[in-house]
Amino acid sequence: MLKKYFRRLESIIALAQSLMTPKQFLFLSSVLIGISCSLAVIVLKTFAHSVFSFATYINGILKLSFINSILPIIGITLTVFVVNKVLNGSIQKGTSQILYAVAKKASIIPRKQMYAQIVTSSLTVGLGGSAGLESPIVITGAAFGSNYAQNYKMQYKDRTLLIGCGVAAGIAAAFNAPIAGVLFAIEVLLVDVSIAAFTPIMISAATGALVSAIVLDESILLSFKKQESFDYHNIPFYVILGVLTGLVAIYYSRNFQRVEHYFAKQQINPYKKALIGSSLLALLIFIFPTLFGEGYESIRTLSETDPGKLLDNTLFADFRNNQWVLLLFVGATMMVKVFASGLTIGSGGNGGNFAPSLFLGSYLGYFFSKLITMLGLSKLPITNFTMVGMAGILSGLFHAPLTAIFLIAEITGGYGLMIPLMIVSSISFAISKRFEKYSLDVKGLAKKGHAFTSNKDSNILSTLDIDSIIQCDYLTVHPDENLTKLVDLISHSNQVVFAVVNHDKDLVGVVHFNDIREIIFNSYRVKYTFIRDVMKAPAATISTLDSMEIVMRKFETTKSAFLPVLRDGKYHGFISKSIALEAYRTKLRSMTIE
Repeated sequence: MLKKYFRRLESIIALAQSLMTPKQFLFLSSVLIGISCSLAVIVLKTFAHSVFSFATYINGILKLSFINSILPIIGITLTVFVVNKVLNGSIQKGTSQILYAVAKKASIIPRKQMYAQIVTSSLTVGLGGSAGLESPIVITGAAFGSNYAQNYKMQYKDRTLLIGCGVAAGIAAAFNAPIAGVLFAIEVLLVDVSIAAFTPIMISAATGALVSAIVLDESILLSFKKQESFDYHNIPFYVILGVLTGLVAIYYSRNFQRVEHYFAKQQINPYKKALIGSSLLALLIFIFPTLFGEGYESIRTLSETDPGKLLDNTLFADFRNNQWVLLLFVGATMMVKVFASGLTIGSGGNGGNFAPSLFLGSYLGYFFSKLITMLGLSKLPITNFTMVGMAGILSGLFHAPLTAIFLIAEITGGYGLMIPLMIVSSISFAISKRFEKYSLDVKGLAKKGHAFTSNKDSNILSTLDIDSIIQCDYLTVHPDENLTKLVDLISHSNQVVFAVVNHDKDLVGVVHFNDIREIIFNSYRVKYTFIRDVMKAPAATISTLDSMEIVMRKFETTKSAFLPVLRDGKYHGFISKSIALEAYRTKLRSMTIE
């Protein structure tokens, strides 16, 4: 019945496509993508919130702290089971795969990502894994956009744009923050779009936020009502917080990858790996129960009048009213959060680092402002620092200051904190960027040689296939031959450069036509001059394993028009600079989103 309904809907959309202009259909598509993504968000968020509420309710009755520790073990183990039995043993994690799909896979995202992320992340995070749902939401939205575009035979530009629509709608629906959704799509994923491309992305983000606001219970969303006025006298403390958030973002990024890589190197049964990792996570949650799940409830608690509630049903419940114990608890939780998230994802669970970054930022903001206040150095607005700290970590970890600024501005219900948000986010970004060239999600790609950044030229060059521009039909000469052979080749071809190879196909030199122009018109010199006498060492050689960015850098350095190519150390052909530039221009035209 459901399948029949979807087929009917597809027929209606196909009919609309035939009656509309491409731009009109793109606008319609952005609305449909926004609705689809918001529904996925509603399912994920509702499930995660329901499990957390149930676990908290059971905890309140039984007063047993270990209840929360058992659920993540079940959740991560079930996630591994689903991945191995349903998803063919693999699932891609992190938003970096969207970047890779856009740049290397013509914006083609596998169909299974439309449901795989929802199922696995709901099991992991919904049952208490210490990670976030935003990364799976973003990937799901991107998959919706990509597969929708494939289904209706849309071009690469429109496919990429609909991926951006899905991403924007996912973030907008998750936080009821449409501006942050648009900025995240453009700042983090689609770094090169024209102003005209904003329209469908904005439509999709607005649709996602609207559906989420109508259907999703407000208590599930991360939002704040309490906010104190901004006092410019506190600017020095916001500057310090910006520095701290930048340094903590670096700390999180490096340690998260250490934990994740440690588990990746372990060649053991995936179920055994899941049990080991989730058991360590369970121990951390037993000591620090606020590490359970996304942690948004504890963020709200920190910003309220009675943050001591964080110690309820913990090992430290007897110190509920002791401000120093609470402060130490918050500081310790902040420092071990990275290991909880690393264990969750590294051991086989699925989730992202968006929610952990907000968790970490709120705890750091609270810890810093509370410490300053308790030491009597100044009476700081703790709620404001708690919220601004989230922007600092988010900016430093994802290298997305604009997204961080507007996300926190939107979820706090106003722009009264805009100045401190700008100060903290920009400082954190600058410090993080100084020590970490790539954001957390891009670092893995960078290590594999697939880094996609805001450098448009690098992004385009990374998508070019070197094999497609190598000319392998160039005629070659032997060093012991005289110029008679070379003159004959010149008269019967358009070549202006020749590779000199020995009998083993080793490249021993090159001969340029311009270098022998005076000789070839002298028959005596042609007969008694050998190739080895006029050949020169190549200015540089290219390997078939080199990236196009390296190739173009060699052309720039040598000022050569042609460079020889080696495969496995043997001569393979030539690359012409003019052909390489033409390939770049063609790719540029196809990738420009207007």
